[in-house]
Amino acid sequence: MGKKRVMLPAEKVDLSCVKYEQEEIEAPHLTGYSFKLFVKMLEAPLIGPLIISQLKKQNKMVELLRNTVIPEPPMFKPEYPPQDPEPGVVLLNEEGKPEERLDIALNCLPDYNPANSLDAGTESFRYWKVRDYAHAYRSKLVTPTMVAERILTIIDDFNHKKPPAPLLVSCEAEDVRKQAAASTKRFEEGKPLSILDGIFMAIKDDIGCYPYVSKGATTWMNEVHTDNEDAICVSRLRACGVILIGKANMHELGMGTTGNNPNYGTTRNPHAPDRYTGGSSSGPAALVATGICSAALGTDGGGSVRIPSSLCGVVGLKTTYGRTDMRGSLCDAGTVEIIGPIASSVEDAMLVYSVILGSSPADKISLRPSPPCLPNLPSSESLNVLGSLRLGKYSAWFNDVQSSDISDKCEDIINLLSKSHGCEVVEIVIPELHEMRTAHLVSIGSETLASLNPDCEDGKGTRLTYDTRTSMALFRSFTASDYVAAQCLRRRLMYHHMEIFKKVDIIVTPTTGMTAPKIPSSALKFGETNLNVTGYLMRFVIPGNLLGFPAISVPVGYDKQGLPIGLQLIGRPWAEASILHLASAIEELCKDPKKRPAQFFDVLKPN
Repeated sequence: MGKKRVMLPAEKVDLSCVKYEQEEIEAPHLTGYSFKLFVKMLEAPLIGPLIISQLKKQNKMVELLRNTVIPEPPMFKPEYPPQDPEPGVVLLNEEGKPEERLDIALNCLPDYNPANSLDAGTESFRYWKVRDYAHAYRSKLVTPTMVAERILTIIDDFNHKKPPAPLLVSCEAEDVRKQAAASTKRFEEGKPLSILDGIFMAIKDDIGCYPYVSKGATTWMNEVHTDNEDAICVSRLRACGVILIGKANMHELGMGTTGNNPNYGTTRNPHAPDRYTGGSSSGPAALVATGICSAALGTDGGGSVRIPSSLCGVVGLKTTYGRTDMRGSLCDAGTVEIIGPIASSVEDAMLVYSVILGSSPADKISLRPSPPCLPNLPSSESLNVLGSLRLGKYSAWFNDVQSSDISDKCEDIINLLSKSHGCEVVEIVIPELHEMRTAHLVSIGSETLASLNPDCEDGKGTRLTYDTRTSMALFRSFTASDYVAAQCLRRRLMYHHMEIFKKVDIIVTPTTGMTAPKIPSSALKFGETNLNVTGYLMRFVIPGNLLGFPAISVPVGYDKQGLPIGLQLIGRPWAEASILHLASAIEELCKDPKKRPAQFFDVLKPN
């Protein structure tokens, strides 16, 4: 027998014969000078390709990509059959003004009760929501200018920490003051632009935001990418009066899951400063979790919104691929990445989402998106919609976590959903998870290489961190046939998942397979490669990226060490309303007790 392996067509796979295989990644864990030496070897002409080849063979990548006949044709970006309208929703006009969509979103929320707002005081910890800020501004208890000064003082303190642990890589204090003064004046005149007027947000450093040039948290991207204009989604936020405080720290170029960044310093987890935030949207998640920002924008190409949201105990929404316009970001040409909101609550994520949504002209033609909508939470139909939801759970996958604290807590919440709202839990099987991980890696890796190669060939590659250079060495080993094979797998995996969505409405998993990992002190200067940690952090997020499904991470509690745990909801294509609806119900079930992060700043009501 030769090496050739032939896969059955996807529709002929017998799910009763599928056995879950735990992921085992063969790769060294390196930090410090040993990591630096390893990268030098990896980039050497002869030994480097040998090392990469051996690692790929050990992880069965060569067997899958080179020796396997995949009967499905390639799918070069997510494609979906037409989707039925979701029940109990309110439609949004993506062609209209963002302020108009925001007003509709506001009416989709339960009535606001000022009893817990700034002027009332509360004993237990909770995050202030957008509507709390709006109430405080309209009641003249505080002004955006006052809040801006508090935030700028905190940001300055973070910039002077030893070792560095910056939340932002770029911040123009005078620009923030100018925005805050304009917002304060609008409130004085009784003419705020929207409920988001005066709300402070940060933008991940791979998304365009005036007056900053996007660096992707590198030391050189601003030299070749000189555009300082707002990305489309950022301009929509600005039209609503949002105050943009700067560009948030991130894992360099988004190529990592921890948030480690030797260029500027590694952002620390607000719940445990000796641990990672998760990546790559490390700064946005930390800014929200510390209370400095009500919300932030991140990008998600491999869980990069959901992973840090889970590890930091906040909400992270990944929309359907193509639901938000990517123009103006460094990653606008890929097929796995989206821009999405990170917020301290589901309702704030809904508000921000309503503003930034809107497909690009090209995606409207090629993807044929269903009309965007939101759950009408106060409606009488709302509870009936919740009770009709069928939740798909692949138990073997669900329980493949580092600590049973994670799966047990997520299981408890699912059981509570069934008991409180009547949600039905359906056992499902998801075949070919290893194939999915491989297809995603080849897809995002090849697309990243294509965008960076001209600058790397021009000498900029040696200025990347060792972590990024390790990834780039692997990406360079992928061939055109590898990329096509990955896209054939994408079509095959899309078939499997769309069959599952005929039986269930939402797939439920933990967001990550581990809580926040510790930061080795030896990783601060040169970075770190630990693919086993990456495997745990990315275990459940890949369907949202390779297949473009909407997904959300909701905090559901803590492990025995007091570290946050997130539950992930993966929805049908274009079904953001369904996952937001269920996420809101989960949030209500988990509202007490909430743990105050070790690093938290009450910028609205300082002590």
